[in-house]
Amino acid sequence: MVDDHPIIIEGYQNTLMATKQADQNLHIDMANDCDTAELLMRKSVNGIPYDVLFFDIRLPGSRDGSLASGEDLAMLSKEILPDAKIVILTMFNEPYRIHNIIKAINPDGFLVKSDLTSSELAEAFQHILETPPYYSNTVNQFMNKLVVNDIHVDEINRKILYLLSQGIKTRSLPEHVDLSISSIEKRKKQLKDLFSVTDGKDETLLEEARNKGFI
Repeated sequence: MVDDHPIIIEGYQNTLMATKQADQNLHIDMANDCDTAELLMRKSVNGIPYDVLFFDIRLPGSRDGSLASGEDLAMLSKEILPDAKIVILTMFNEPYRIHNIIKAINPDGFLVKSDLTSSELAEAFQHILETPPYYSNTVNQFMNKLVVNDIHVDEINRKILYLLSQGIKTRSLPEHVDLSISSIEKRKKQLKDLFSVTDGKDETLLEEARNKGFI
């Protein structure tokens, strides 16, 4: 379990130990940063490989700069512990971040901390062991919106929407997206057509995109 707040890990640990099934033997190692987590994962490869890995997203990065977050740790774990189940536990609840994490990592469990209770953590853990994936309520709501929504928005358009929602002006978008201003304006027009924005305003576009779960 990797989280930069030790008391949170202790709470997770206590919940899982108290609710484990009679035939389950749990050994839980804890890490509070990327370097410690990587060391433990690599050490387990030559001993008893981990069955389940819990990663918070926001973590102190590694000293050499190669790992900056729980997302990086999850990607590394796919290489060195390919059979381990990956569980993301995070405070992030923005649709853009959720979408990117699912696409990049495809975790066996995705739990938003604001959704979580002790009973749900216990249920999620057993579900992930037997029949993954398990997504908490916020993640499920976002996924359901994607399923019922027939609007196709590619990765670049998602990033444009996200950056605009963060207050980045159109003229500054080329600093964040590898496109010219004219290409960005063309994509914005396509987005406004997709979301049936009739007044041409960016604010209306963001409101419609937010209502449909894209930001």
